[in-house]
Amino acid sequence: MSGHSKWATTKRKKAAIDSKRGKAFTKIIKEITIAAREGGGDPNGNPRLRLAIDNAKAVNMPADNIERAIKKATGELEGATYVELTYEGYGPAGVAVIVEVATDNKNRTVAEVRHIFSKNGGSMGEGGSVAWMFEKKGVITLPKQGKTEDELMEIVLDAGADDLQAEEDFFIIQTTIESFEKVRKAIADQKLSVENASLQWIAKNLINVAGENAEKVIKLIESMEDCDDVQNVFTNADIDDSAIN
Repeated sequence: MSGHSKWATTKRKKAAIDSKRGKAFTKIIKEITIAAREGGGDPNGNPRLRLAIDNAKAVNMPADNIERAIKKATGELEGATYVELTYEGYGPAGVAVIVEVATDNKNRTVAEVRHIFSKNGGSMGEGGSVAWMFEKKGVITLPKQGKTEDELMEIVLDAGADDLQAEEDFFIIQTTIESFEKVRKAIADQKLSVENASLQWIAKNLINVAGENAEKVIKLIESMEDCDDVQNVFTNADIDDSAIN
């Protein structure tokens, strides 16, 4: 599955650390707020909000936090107004990087993102400079929980999934944007728990990076993810195992 494998596993492990630090909560609260503001506070009629709430529950976010974020978005409580932006650029070894942010101060955020790029051997690009190297896909990650790869493959392919990949102790399913919700529903109908489901930028082709370059790419991505305004970071780097372990 393009753009995943080793770095997906690394990010998955990192997500567990981020959750303990509260990073995951902050990002999901922003997503809930944006989804509710744009599509209303009823998850039954707002697929994006429903997805955000499901991801919040997957990291054990308290129901009060979810409800408060929705009320801030709908005006029942006072709260910040976030704008979604996407930045593109290049990292060490010429790898392409896409950065998704949610911010209440665009000037601050663009300055921080540009600084992180330059500080870590990269450079900010114009809009569209690297996006053509990626495709927007639905990605669903779920633990192995009683279903064989063949059994799950049949379920998700019948629902319209493009691909399924087995990792150490979990499955990664890839879908088109159009079939994303249908595949999610098929999984839910099987009473299977989902670790994360989201729309992601998947690289069409990967660039292998190893040694010092791999370490620099990882440092760039981690620095970007540590920025409070950054929601997601995507790259076409295929990170060598030696730089991950």
